Amino acid sequence: MNLDWIILHGLRVLTTCPLLDFWMPRITALGNSGIVWVVAAIVLLCTKKYRRYGVMLLVGLAAALLLGNLALKNLFARPRPCWLDESVPLLIARPSDYSFPSGHTMAGAIGATILTVADRRFGWAAIPLAVLIAFSRLYLYVHFPSDVLGGAVLGVGIGLLMLYGERRIAGRCKHRPLQ
Repeated sequence: MNLDWIILHGLRVLTTCPLLDFWMPRITALGNSGIVWVVAAIVLLCTKKYRRYGVMLLVGLAAALLLGNLALKNLFARPRPCWLDESVPLLIARPSDYSFPSGHTMAGAIGATILTVADRRFGWAAIPLAVLIAFSRLYLYVHFPSDVLGGAVLGVGIGLLMLYGERRIAGRCKHRPLQ
């Protein structure tokens, strides 16, 4: 048994309870299609002060969709734990796409990264929410720990790339002579 299975089964033994059985499907639903992060981006777009962060967040989520869900999932074609071990009853609908990387976690990491840089106070909500959504994917037995870790690393990377790219573009626009 490899480390992914050991951690996944250990989490099940240590955390399975009726309270989490109730909450984890609801928490994971916040990450379906990155909806909570899309809503956050729309709210940011409605404010002059944070509009550029809203744009970065939407572009980052689109990049995650293309890179993670369309490219990497199909490239790695990793089966989900719930496909390989059907003895665990699922609390959500059985996912039909591949496992690596976790799209929910990737979107959460992008959201948490960009929102925390936009305003540290936003991070106080975004980081715990992203962590809870990532944990829910393990709890619900639809991802391996390495899927979640890969999604987190890719998500933070995409978030930082969006921030770096925006600063580069903004720097060029400020120094461009009028034509």
